[in-house]
Amino acid sequence: MSAEALRTQQAGDVSATAGRQAKPVKKQPTAAQRMKQRRKRNALLRACIQAVFFVTMPGAFMAAFSGVKSIFLAISDGSALEMGSFVKALLGLGIFTILFGRFFCGFACAFGTMGDLVYRLSGIVQKKIFRRKKQIGIPAKFCPALQMIKYGLLAVIVSACGLGVYNRLNQYNWNPWSVFSFFTSLNFTLNGYVIGGILLAAIVAGMALKERFFCQFLCPMGAVFALLPQLPFSALQRDEANCIRGCQACKNNCPVDLKLEKDGFRGGECIACEKCAGICPKGNLTRWDRKLLKHEAVPVILKAALLLGLGFWLGLVRTL
Repeated sequence: MSAEALRTQQAGDVSATAGRQAKPVKKQPTAAQRMKQRRKRNALLRACIQAVFFVTMPGAFMAAFSGVKSIFLAISDGSALEMGSFVKALLGLGIFTILFGRFFCGFACAFGTMGDLVYRLSGIVQKKIFRRKKQIGIPAKFCPALQMIKYGLLAVIVSACGLGVYNRLNQYNWNPWSVFSFFTSLNFTLNGYVIGGILLAAIVAGMALKERFFCQFLCPMGAVFALLPQLPFSALQRDEANCIRGCQACKNNCPVDLKLEKDGFRGGECIACEKCAGICPKGNLTRWDRKLLKHEAVPVILKAALLLGLGFWLGLVRTL
């Protein structure tokens, strides 16, 4: 090889080496960035599941609670309880709740989905238009006491059914859930339910002020689910010894204001929305299915599919 050719080859090797060295190194995301991406994925998954159930099973809440009323109306009449569609819906969702916690409330209830949407829109309006850094709402310290209202409301409705006066009260068209069912059927007339429409408007106003306002404070079916026994393996578990001192991320992001240091996740108020698990910086919140399947999205998708299948079997899925 001539000297000129050798110099040309060496120059090419140097240029290639320089090119390789100049190639930018892909920067790895920080722990905070990975957590943000994880939260976005979890939020998107939950929103998609909620949208599916809002379209396909908007009347599941009403069907299950009609089962509660059917039982106590039968007791009032002294008649045999018929295993109708409403009672089957109550039993099906009740058993599902015992096995998997209040997954229906966190992911599938149309009323809860509407509450999440209203609260989020309220936050956007307050931030973008009114330039508020913190969303106006009901202070968390009042929530434990306000959560007791739904149990009182359940007791009143059950008592009215048992005493045989519930059907007479219905003539006043006060039921806001009936108005909601009109809207989900794309029927935007009140059909005489003026009082029900006013009550629904008041509930929506509350939803703008507090996350899961109706679920926490007013939902009688939520009270039923909260009173059901919860199997230990179906609850989220937290290894407190592994928590970051002073973190409180799970508590601060709980939509139903659970006092985790006191109540843990075994209380019936937990709606199994998985927001606490999604925000934990150490992934310290686990459940048996999350441990078994090694991926946080897979058990959520499987439970949603199982609940949708149950809805088909019970006739809760809306037909077009």
